[in-house]
Amino acid sequence: MDDAKGYTQDGTVDLHGQPALAAKTGYEAFERMAFYGIASNLVVYLTTQLHEDTVSSVRNVNNWSGSVWITPILGAYIADSYLGRFWTFTISSLIYVIGMVLLTMAVSIKFLKPTCENGVCNKASTTQIAFFYTSLYTIAMGAGGTKPNISTFGADQFDDFNPDEKKLKASFFNWWMFSAFTGALFATLGLVYIQENLGWGLGYGIPTVGIIFSLIIFYVGTPTYRHKVRRATRPAGDFLRVVSTAFANARLRVPSDSSELYELDQQYYVSTRKRRVHHSPMFRFLDTAAIKKDNVNSTTTRQPCTVTQVEGTKLVLGMAMIWVVTLIPSTIWAQINTLFVKQGTTLDRRVGPTFQIPAASLGGFVTLSMLISVPMYDRYFVPFMQRRTQNPRGITMLTRLGIGFLIQILAIAIAYLVEVKRMRVIVAHGITRGGEVVPMSIFNLLPQYVLLGVADVFNAIGLLEFFYDQSPEDMQSLGTTFFTSGIGVGNFLNSFLVTVVDKVTGRNGGKSWIGKNVNDSHLDYYYGFLLLLSAVNLGAFLLASRKYVYKVESAAEGGGGCNNKEAAAGAQLEGGKGLLLDVVPTAAPLGLQV
Repeated sequence: MDDAKGYTQDGTVDLHGQPALAAKTGYEAFERMAFYGIASNLVVYLTTQLHEDTVSSVRNVNNWSGSVWITPILGAYIADSYLGRFWTFTISSLIYVIGMVLLTMAVSIKFLKPTCENGVCNKASTTQIAFFYTSLYTIAMGAGGTKPNISTFGADQFDDFNPDEKKLKASFFNWWMFSAFTGALFATLGLVYIQENLGWGLGYGIPTVGIIFSLIIFYVGTPTYRHKVRRATRPAGDFLRVVSTAFANARLRVPSDSSELYELDQQYYVSTRKRRVHHSPMFRFLDTAAIKKDNVNSTTTRQPCTVTQVEGTKLVLGMAMIWVVTLIPSTIWAQINTLFVKQGTTLDRRVGPTFQIPAASLGGFVTLSMLISVPMYDRYFVPFMQRRTQNPRGITMLTRLGIGFLIQILAIAIAYLVEVKRMRVIVAHGITRGGEVVPMSIFNLLPQYVLLGVADVFNAIGLLEFFYDQSPEDMQSLGTTFFTSGIGVGNFLNSFLVTVVDKVTGRNGGKSWIGKNVNDSHLDYYYGFLLLLSAVNLGAFLLASRKYVYKVESAAEGGGGCNNKEAAAGAQLEGGKGLLLDVVPTAAPLGLQV
């Protein structure tokens, strides 16, 4: 082993396939400020420049945002099955840059954008609209390969078998999101102002140059990056094989002792540097896939799956269970760049005698509250809870999500109350026209923005960490897309809800809750509807979290099984009860902390 001294112990290699030197390895996280520079103010561009109505603009923003977050499923599959994270990211980032260049052209070149006189723009032609949306969806395609792979590639830079690096990895996703939202803050406060006051071309051109510059910096570090070796050519194949084998063996009796199920010996995992996942009581029907041939009177020639393969499939189904209850919270998040902005455009946005804050800039307070909360969470909250729970993360990952969902419910409740107040001011002043300013400060919206930022520290970062941590070893890029696809489906769900609510409430000449004139609509009713959905969803989350069982792995080092803490955790989690609020020390460790 002396020859291996100085090298990483988790099997990672450099770009040429050689063992990676721990001392040389670095990590470059770059900020995709471009996405936030577009998304935060896109609804304003669509309504003021392309003359779309409120429902259409909200629907189009949600559909594009949803595509940005859904396409990572394909990018992650390509990375895990074919190209690896680095090369998938490299190709996709070039597509992303092309999309940004096209978008900048769409809002800059005279014949590609609507003509405007005295601030009033003519209706865009079919060609102009087609070019604009083509550039947007080119960006969405590029994001499909960058979003799921850059964060997981960053996490790969930490050696799981190095105690110091393993400890640092526990904080990685906190600081990853911190750096990501630093760029978002500049986008919502700086770029939005530039777009509305200095020109959309400059507002989109700056992040285009920024993303090119950040990619150059990223690739400078290429020789020192660590790359995880793909040990399975078709990671999703194990999932399909387990399901089909379990279905074929559905009538067989599962042994009461899990040690009688089929599994390879520990030496195999030591020699291949794979991780063995221990049996759990979750989704017991899948255990039929691991029944040994000599345990049953059967003529089947189907090879049984290993317990590790079966547990990998259980993990995917368990994550899917948690994923479903993240969709409504993602729908709440979608309001930040859509209805919250439309709400803000109707209010008094003056700061001082001359300056007027763009409505979308209030989104910067989501980012600002998050930037303040992340260090407080990592440096104060986690150590405080560690002393109580003995959990390296302070609290379990599902507890973290639950706290975030609760804060989010409080935020949408406040949004409802603020909108009720806005409607009362409208009635009191007899305001009916859409362009008329409501004499109420835009900063009344501040609490809902700030609370959503605090909630993100718990649920957004928590979800990214949860899906990376709980994914099967060979599916961590694909597993991370549970996080991105949840946001994407949440955006599509919001688009669907807005469309349905508008049609249902506006039929037969009725007043739509989300009409083109938001001064003569009922956003308060819609927020109340979202509040009810969020409360019901929290109950569903509590049920799902009590059923979920964290994975327990054994490392390939030394031929041993779980360490004592992991074994205790596995025993405590047998039955899967009390996962959300349990702070008993033996229940806190989450298996191998990856």
